[in-house]
This record gives sequence, C-alpha cells and structure tokens, in this order.
Amino acid sequence: MGHRLELQGVALSLGGRRLLGPLDLAVGPGEVTTIMGPSGSGKSSLLAHLCGMLPPAFTAEGRALVDGEELAPLTPEARRIGILFQDDLLFPHLSVGDNLAFGLPPSVRGRSARRARIAQALEEADLAGFADRDPATLSGGQRARAALMRTLLSEPRLLLLDEPFGKLDAALRTRFRAFVFDHAHRRGLPTLLVTHDPADAESAADRGKIVTLS
Repeated sequence: MGHRLELQGVALSLGGRRLLGPLDLAVGPGEVTTIMGPSGSGKSSLLAHLCGMLPPAFTAEGRALVDGEELAPLTPEARRIGILFQDDLLFPHLSVGDNLAFGLPPSVRGRSARRARIAQALEEADLAGFADRDPATLSGGQRARAALMRTLLSEPRLLLLDEPFGKLDAALRTRFRAFVFDHAHRRGLPTLLVTHDPADAESAADRGKIVTLS
C-alpha cells in the first residue's frame, strides 16, 4: 500500500502571465518525479501551491489530488505533506531528539511512546544515541538525515524535495539522495524532486519520470 499524487491541468500565473502548466502528472507510491527547468519557471511555486503556501499574488488553476482527495479545500496542516529544503531548518535551540519530536503527530501520545518513536527514527538514520546532542555538533550529512527523519515522523502522504541536496559535497550528496529515495520507497510516498542538477535527475530516473519546464 502507498499514496498517489495526481495533477490535473495544474497551471500557475503571476500578474496575468502564465508561469507554469497546464501540467498533468501522476506519481505512484514510492515513485520520484523530477521537475527541472530554469530559474523562474515555477518549480518551487508548484511545491508551494501543493503545500497550500502559494503567495496570494499567484493564480492557480486545475486540480491536485492525493489519494483521490483534492488538496485545495484543505488547510496546509491537513494536507499531510512533507517537504525538505536545501537548508535543513533544524531548530538551533532544541536538541536533536526534540527537533524530531516536533515532527510527531498528535496521535503519538505519552512520553514513552514518543521517545520510542524518536529512538527508532534516529537508529534508522545511523544517529542512535544522538537524541540529547546539540544540532550544531552534527556534520552536514547527519543534519540532513535528522531533517529527513523529522519530516517522515509527521507521517506525510506526499514528499516534496526542493533542492535538498544542493549544499552537500558530491560523495555525501550521492549517499543522502539514495537514503531519501529508499525511505520514500519503503513508505510508499509519491515524491516530487525540484532540482537544477542533472545528476539528481539521473539518480531518480529509474524511480519515475523527468518533467522539464520551459
């Protein structure tokens, strides 16, 4: 089982000028669709639209559905969408464990249940025993893995990746990319990857399709 994303004639305009689309797309469980295109082609705006965070200056058309449910009427929180950016956005004033706790849904109740879920996530990320660590003491790769686990703990139905590998060196980038795609596949998450890097697109090509915006 897994989730499914469908875009039906999705188009974005700004100031009366068509920025993107109309775009028709289906992304199945664990598949990765890569969105490529020059700056200003609407890649990040598409992700903002799916999250319900598109600035009011934009106009959106078409339908976006997850598991057959239209996203437009839902609040950003109710959409259950996970997103990773180029910056890991870990909270500097919280420990690694407390950062991950921030992603836990309210359905995980009780201190012991929440601690167990966090410990499991840290183990999956090769960060066992790091719960009390200050995020500033982590390497770039460790921070990136912690940020992904925080996102996955929120039990999203869809994963959006906005250039999340951009600040990592080449070797680390390859490993983290595989780590992200493997976790998305295991959880049956449809994934949209926005990138400028052909290597990112190539690594995702066997898991889905590539869409190039003009």
